[in-house]
Amino acid sequence: MKLLEEVQLKLVSSLKGKDLLTLLDYTSEEVQQLVALSSQLKIITKEGKCPKLLEGKTLGMIFEKHSTRTRISFEVGMEQLGGKGMFMHARDLQIGRGESIYDTAHVLSGYLDGIMIRANSHAMVKELAEHATIPVINGLTDIYHPCQALADLETIFENKGELQGLKIAYVGDGNNVAHSLVVASAHVGMHVAVATPVGYECDAEVIAKAQKIAEKNGSTITITNDPVTAVQDADVVYADVWTSMGQEEEAAKRLQDFAGYQINDELVAHAKSDYMFLHCLPAHREEEVATSVIDGPNSYIFEQAENRLHAQKAVLASIMA
Repeated sequence: MKLLEEVQLKLVSSLKGKDLLTLLDYTSEEVQQLVALSSQLKIITKEGKCPKLLEGKTLGMIFEKHSTRTRISFEVGMEQLGGKGMFMHARDLQIGRGESIYDTAHVLSGYLDGIMIRANSHAMVKELAEHATIPVINGLTDIYHPCQALADLETIFENKGELQGLKIAYVGDGNNVAHSLVVASAHVGMHVAVATPVGYECDAEVIAKAQKIAEKNGSTITITNDPVTAVQDADVVYADVWTSMGQEEEAAKRLQDFAGYQINDELVAHAKSDYMFLHCLPAHREEEVATSVIDGPNSYIFEQAENRLHAQKAVLASIMA
């Protein structure tokens, strides 16, 4: 009971009942508290003492896209917290046959305590959250991937001992992962540099909103087309695939456009000697990253993947307990 009380005191109480669609909707203090809670839950889980904060609760998990890490981490996370995760593929629901988002949101709100959805359209997830009377968590959309960013912050914090003032460099496509990483970095005062090929830059509106957060926390956001500029003196170097799900028809063109953006030994030589390499996975070795880097001594990709579990438990406990 004492352990349970201690953990409850550290939950991010301001998030109870709140959606997680994008970290832009959270305060910097809330993001920082979630990172701390993630690490605490990781420690006590490994000690076999994870508190059953969600006993009797059910999370509905809707998937429009294939998943390894998202599905397993949410399902295991709910079980470790004493609750249940229910997998639902969109094609198996009436929403896949034309039932309105409005009706689906209200029906699911009567059965579940929360919804996690991995979807193609961020607009659809926003609409679902607008009509649901239970919390909705964005497990990935075309614009944001907030749960991944929280796990990224946890991984960096646990290995560097701090976040404020560090520099993280992202090299690749200005996609959903890049957007959430930039926003998350701004919340914790990390300097972030994003290098993309021309035409693949991050969404300007997302960057503008993140810039305002960064200014308040004393950090900077650099947008460039030069990977060397981005990686120079970086504490963390980050990659994602060049061709995401749904972009398979663009694969050949993207391989040409991203030539020169591979994270390899030559590029990371510009980072700090103790840099961390991160990748949200799945990875295409010898495409966006050289095998020598992703499997090298500076790679933390599997710890990063594990931390999806603990970061998501922090979110689940805070919004559903």
